[in-house]
Amino acid sequence: MKNNQKEKLFSNKFIQKYLENQSTVSKKNQYKFAEIAPSLAYYLKSFSNINKFLDYICLIFKHIFNEKIILIIPLNYEGEIWYDNINISASNQYLNIKEKINTFFNNFNFSKSFKTKEILMFEKSLKNNFKEYTIETEKILSRGKCRGFIYIFSNDISSQPITEDSNFNFILNNLAVGLENYCLIKTKKKHENVDREIATGAEIQSQLLPDYCPTIYGIDLAAHCRPALQLGGDYYDFMCLKTNISDKRKEKSRWALVVGDVMGKGIPAGLLMSMLRGMLRAEVLTGLPPDRILHDLNQLAINDLDQSHRFVTLFYSDYDPRTRKMRFANAAHNPPLLWKNSDQKIIKLDAEGFVLGLQKDAEYHCGAIKLNKNDLVLYYTDGVIDTTNSTGDRFDEERLIKTLTKLCKQSHTSQEILNKIFKKLDDFTGQNRHLEDDASIVIFQLK
Repeated sequence: MKNNQKEKLFSNKFIQKYLENQSTVSKKNQYKFAEIAPSLAYYLKSFSNINKFLDYICLIFKHIFNEKIILIIPLNYEGEIWYDNINISASNQYLNIKEKINTFFNNFNFSKSFKTKEILMFEKSLKNNFKEYTIETEKILSRGKCRGFIYIFSNDISSQPITEDSNFNFILNNLAVGLENYCLIKTKKKHENVDREIATGAEIQSQLLPDYCPTIYGIDLAAHCRPALQLGGDYYDFMCLKTNISDKRKEKSRWALVVGDVMGKGIPAGLLMSMLRGMLRAEVLTGLPPDRILHDLNQLAINDLDQSHRFVTLFYSDYDPRTRKMRFANAAHNPPLLWKNSDQKIIKLDAEGFVLGLQKDAEYHCGAIKLNKNDLVLYYTDGVIDTTNSTGDRFDEERLIKTLTKLCKQSHTSQEILNKIFKKLDDFTGQNRHLEDDASIVIFQLK
């Protein structure tokens, strides 16, 4: 460059003229921005269609920065490139380059499971293919999370970077908020759908538990399950070993009483509990002794339980009202508590056995006992004794035994005993505290 050209370029007149032009451009942009700012704020507050919102953002960019080409690549709520909503803001004079950018983007080989680091390869390739333009890049960030990317093409090398323009940054921030709001709406709807499905599952599961206690000759029954979540892994059931007979004859027939607990809680435990119920009900009809029932049930369920990495504890018993004899087998469940009225003390009903679903060749033993008038059996799951209070103390088995002993001496009905035990649990845990695990209790009392 010649000296006289340098003098002309850096002369006070040239600089003053340049600043005046910049001021004029700035004022024009400010005027344009003042036109669209209220509508942008309103649109951001009320929009429900993300496609229209992105189209509107592109119109704003075109209106204020018509000498620029702006490519917007948003990410969806799963963090993947939102191909359906790629937008380019460009005035009519840039239609050809707009088509070229679209073609380049469509031909770029993004992986199906998009990773953010891929965008660096894309940017490098973009700049190599459009060397005639200066390309500025900017992330669309909201609360520290990337919601997309924006690229500004300019063929005016001397112009101030658009990313330093306050109007551009304001629009960019509105774009980020809009994308985040839409992602939150989608996530909320997804959660609402899941909640509806869980509620439906909980309703179905509640129907699998007995609606009422059956009438068994000489027995006063009460039962209740309180799940920690909507779906629970606790299970109890009453099954008559004879089918196709009248209700009157069923009263004096042999009955199976079972209580079980799938490891964990929530949806997985609830699904496994439902599966186990179907298998057990089929096994019960064979009329086999309790130890054989558990052995066969373990054989049937072990593959499904092994794949789920869960196991089940279960206490199975059957009772004959005519002889008052109860047989039982235990798959490592909490032993039921038997109140012997004649001795005024509690003993545990237990038999050796392994949990269901861990050992294919597990063996089970059968126990038997004859019950007498006013004897009582309390079946329960570990959610009862594992309940903790605000200081972390457990309700534990000893406290349950003391509570049951006191209630049995007061000649309550089964339902009254059940209600008072749950009231004791609520008092122990304290206000505004929920059970940490599913808790079920069955009271079986001889009249």
